[in-house]
Amino acid sequence: MDPTVAPMQHETETEPYSGWGWWPSWRPTSMSLLKSTEAKILSCIQNEVWSRFVTLPNQDRIWTLTLTNKTAHKPLEQAPKKTPLVMVHGFGGGVGLWIRNLDALSHSRPVYAFDLLGFGRSSRPPFPTDAALAEEQFVNSMERWRESVGLENMILLGHSLGGYLATSYAIQHPSRVSHLILVDPWGFPEHPQPGVETPAGQGPEVVKRPPLPRWVKAVASVVSLFNPLAVIRAAGPWGPGLVNRLRPDFKRKFEDLFDDDTMTEYIYHCNAQTPSGEVGFRAMSESLGWAKRPMLQRVHLLPPSMPLTLLYGSRSWVDSASGDKVAQIRVQTATRTVMIEDASHHVYADQPMEFNRVVQNICNDVD
Repeated sequence: MDPTVAPMQHETETEPYSGWGWWPSWRPTSMSLLKSTEAKILSCIQNEVWSRFVTLPNQDRIWTLTLTNKTAHKPLEQAPKKTPLVMVHGFGGGVGLWIRNLDALSHSRPVYAFDLLGFGRSSRPPFPTDAALAEEQFVNSMERWRESVGLENMILLGHSLGGYLATSYAIQHPSRVSHLILVDPWGFPEHPQPGVETPAGQGPEVVKRPPLPRWVKAVASVVSLFNPLAVIRAAGPWGPGLVNRLRPDFKRKFEDLFDDDTMTEYIYHCNAQTPSGEVGFRAMSESLGWAKRPMLQRVHLLPPSMPLTLLYGSRSWVDSASGDKVAQIRVQTATRTVMIEDASHHVYADQPMEFNRVVQNICNDVD
């Protein structure tokens, strides 16, 4: 870590109470271990970082990072205010996964990243088992977070599950979103019905999708009976090793930053805690790859005036054909699809320089 980098500022050191204290002590995780692992990751950041819990009116707390460019010394009264970029992670993730992007994207505007309700270091309340109600709880927490932080509008970027929730948020609160950026979004296509053939040339089968990764198949094998990440918690002291075996790609994606298991340990500690957000995700899912309430059925509710960009990895298991369908639905609107070459589902980590360049250009188009 650069010794000149100012230490991160913390509003509070108190961890959110999950309300579940009966998990076996042999499961080698805690919120404190998650906190220390995340701190190691965030120590790589060069810009100014304000990290704190944002308390919502219902007392849920959202773990939040705010980044600004510490080399920008223009007086505030002279500096034009730039629309902030707000980044929403995907299923099982947290703010630490944006480590390759935060400095570059906060070069010319404020960047906010937060742990979704029920994930990472944010509060882990109960979620309803109804798909619409679970989605509403996520989206309501995002709006209460925006109000508590004091943002009038934002460029909203969501990855995977975060892309699905960002779209739902933009439909419900369109005046708050200056540009919607969806990165390999989950939950858009409808689940094909068995025995129903799609007419030739009218379906996504013309785009060959890479096979599902091992970790997706492993989660899918238990998702119908248990919460998606129950296997990690049930593995007890073998949990960290299991994550390493299921997700060796995470270590490779960040190996120039960490030569140990820091990133897989972060993934483990994010997901070995009390199940909460994953309960909401399970309620919203028919199976791992499909949403009960597909977003393609609702994307027409986005206002035509709202610019929308969809970013896909060329090697992702998420089918980019959904992006083409969104463009067809939103014909004559500012909608475009961008393919990032040689990137898998985690586009931002596989090709960070190209990802950052594309997102920066989008932001510069806003202001």
